[in-house]
Amino acid sequence: MPQIRKDAGLQTIITTFEVAPAECQALIDLLREACRDFVSKQPGFVSVALHVNDARTRIANYSQWRSREDFQALQRSDEMQAYLQRFLELAKDYQPVMYDVVMVADADRQA
Repeated sequence: MPQIRKDAGLQTIITTFEVAPAECQALIDLLREACRDFVSKQPGFVSVALHVNDARTRIANYSQWRSREDFQALQRSDEMQAYLQRFLELAKDYQPVMYDVVMVADADRQA
């Protein structure tokens, strides 16, 4: 997957999941599939990077967009809604899953 760029003005979204090690691969596969199949083809998409800690209990998905508006348009798309439904079906078995989205402005990232 492409690496996060440090260009000024890009919108960075950090999505963090905490999962049991046994469920880690299923979530990684779902995230990669979503990026390959539709996220990377959306207007304003810049890059994505997936990081998994050594214990395979925390997955961080860093994605970048040209603007908040582009990212919000993705959230409203039919493809994203279908992906979220699949994610929720998978996540209900995590017992529990932490799902946290943080939007980081360029100025915040440099701090």
